[in-house]
Amino acid sequence: MLDLTKLAKAMQGISQHLSLEAAASRQRVELAQELFADACTQQAELVNKQQKWRDRILFSIATPVEPLDTAVDIPIPPAVHTVIATDGSQIAPNQHEIAYCYLLNIGRVVLHYGQNRQPLLDSLPEVFYRAEDLYISRQWGIRTEEWMGYCRTASEATILAELALTGMRDRELSSSVPLLAMVDGSLIYWFLEQLPLEARERILPPILDAWDQLKEAGIPIMGYLSASRSGEAINFLRLQACPHENPDCVTYCPNLVVEKAPCQMLDPLRDIALWTFSLKPGQRSTLWRSSHRILDLYGCHTVYFCYVHVGTEIARVEVPAWVAENPALLAQSLSLMLAQVQKGYGYPVALAEAHNQAVVRGGDRARFFALLEQQMIKAGLRNVGISYKEARKRGSIA
Repeated sequence: MLDLTKLAKAMQGISQHLSLEAAASRQRVELAQELFADACTQQAELVNKQQKWRDRILFSIATPVEPLDTAVDIPIPPAVHTVIATDGSQIAPNQHEIAYCYLLNIGRVVLHYGQNRQPLLDSLPEVFYRAEDLYISRQWGIRTEEWMGYCRTASEATILAELALTGMRDRELSSSVPLLAMVDGSLIYWFLEQLPLEARERILPPILDAWDQLKEAGIPIMGYLSASRSGEAINFLRLQACPHENPDCVTYCPNLVVEKAPCQMLDPLRDIALWTFSLKPGQRSTLWRSSHRILDLYGCHTVYFCYVHVGTEIARVEVPAWVAENPALLAQSLSLMLAQVQKGYGYPVALAEAHNQAVVRGGDRARFFALLEQQMIKAGLRNVGISYKEARKRGSIA
């Protein structure tokens, strides 16, 4: 139980700390705007430096593929269109429960607009209980809980492609109806970079196979990030702020912690600060190509991103290369995304509904284990029940 009286005393210094942080943040924003203005006039030179010294730079920098000061109005979406989304949730394994297993639940949403068709709102649960599912990740030093999350990411991509292709094959759905497949979060899976090769080969190929199917069908996929904390674009300004002739971190700053490097005076400023004051509602920023090293494995699906003023915030939007390099497809995708945000009062309605379909609440968890207990009793198992520790935690005699 939380003691609110003691909590109030512990929080007394927060307001003063936040006031100081706000003042420092305003100074960093002003400095970023100055560096941004200078970078606009030297963009080509900075991009050349980035490409030349990429292997000597110790931080990830995105590459602008349009003028830095680009601000493009997003077009009005077509009245007839379809939006597809998936999201996932899970019940983690617990040795104190009646059985050591885990569940993945993938929410599915298909919303049709201007077509007089019923939406799809449901979820697909899958239970993992075999030893090869529960313990396979331990050979790579990965906890089962982490591995479960990685598998969920692959399942979300696979089911998203299945939904999209089913919609394309539906006779009632005309080929002229625009489709957009959306996921919550980034398309750049940084966690893959730290995985052993054998473990990575079980997660990334199914995702890329799903994206291959979407590309072949001409259905764009988009990752939507609300309140993004990415600093890839801000890092481009560090090239402008570098006090040395060449951005050779390995030579000039080999023993410095990255946060203390002379070019890092903007930290902890994030990308969205660059466009908070320059973009109007309904506009997108310049398009950037992410240079994160894991994208070397993505092939034709390397990720591009831009920032969009959706009215309530500056959102980061990510698409694969084959969408970004098709101006008409990109503009159409952004228009459908913006319509979703407006319908969802600040957040894409398809993503919100996919989350609501996927989320496993306390009552769902209890029913899951109740069904599991019934199956175990039917199978003739005895002494089915939770551990004494779990039983005592669920009730108190104090």
